[in-house]
Amino acid sequence: MKISFEELMAQFERVLLQLGFPAERAALCARIFAENSRDGVYSHGLNRFPVFVQMVKDGLIAVGAEPEKVAQNGVTEQWDGHLAPGMYTATKAMQRAIALAKENGMGCVAVRNTNHWMRAGAYGWQAADAGCIGICSTNTIANMPPWGGTDPRLGNNPLVIAVPRKEGHIVLDMAMSQFSYGKLQEYELKGKELPVNGGYDENGELTKGPAKIRATERTLPIGFWKGSGLSLVLDVLVASLSGGRTVGEITAGGNEAGVSQFFMCINADHIDQSISERIIQYTKTSGLLDGEGEVRYPGESALATRRRNEQEGIPVNAQIWGQVLAL
Repeated sequence: MKISFEELMAQFERVLLQLGFPAERAALCARIFAENSRDGVYSHGLNRFPVFVQMVKDGLIAVGAEPEKVAQNGVTEQWDGHLAPGMYTATKAMQRAIALAKENGMGCVAVRNTNHWMRAGAYGWQAADAGCIGICSTNTIANMPPWGGTDPRLGNNPLVIAVPRKEGHIVLDMAMSQFSYGKLQEYELKGKELPVNGGYDENGELTKGPAKIRATERTLPIGFWKGSGLSLVLDVLVASLSGGRTVGEITAGGNEAGVSQFFMCINADHIDQSISERIIQYTKTSGLLDGEGEVRYPGESALATRRRNEQEGIPVNAQIWGQVLAL
């Protein structure tokens, strides 16, 4: 089943307006949800929308709240998100980081007391579209054990690094777990196993079963101990810069709300893009595993999916689409 971008966005906007979102904010959040599905990140587009609606109904998201700058140190600003919708706050924070970078060469906005921003990479694309290198991260509720541990004590704290490029931006968007929980949901909805082990089952055995991993909340860190260490450092970074809550404090609250994030931009107006081209072209000279497929740079698959979905329509899960229509 496929739906046009315009129809997807219109239905999201309709529901958000019913929930009391101001018109401009409803349009922005609806657009981000629709763009996430358009680019193939269905887990943070349509598939996450009913969860977002329930969080609003549960009072975890303040639909009319406005993020506020509370401190500044040079080109770094500290904001309080006041639990406003995460996509709204993240978009505004990245806009401000871009403005600081255009004026000073670099800019950073760290936000406390904010909410889930949905697809992390959306804000990397935003920075790159504005001609900036963008780096951003968020912490999450504990959903991954530290390396050597059995209990979730780390977040899968995604990291985004985006570099503008005329032929298609380079956008790395990666969780610290081998598969994000959204990606696990996608595989489960399709009734498919993961291509490689993604976590542990109830017996402590590595598994490719997405439902088993979601049940135990024992995802596998990328690079084993390296991903575990990077997750911890990102938690330190976002919470320290923003003065916000840590993974442990978010987890103690029982809901993934009131998280900490940061957005950094570097003005890329004068970088030599031919360097990126040389790196990409050299990388693509690699021989192919089993002689099939192709080597792609970060962001290339998302751009290809975007173009295909714009032409053919956006694939949707019929059951979840039905839930949205009924809201």
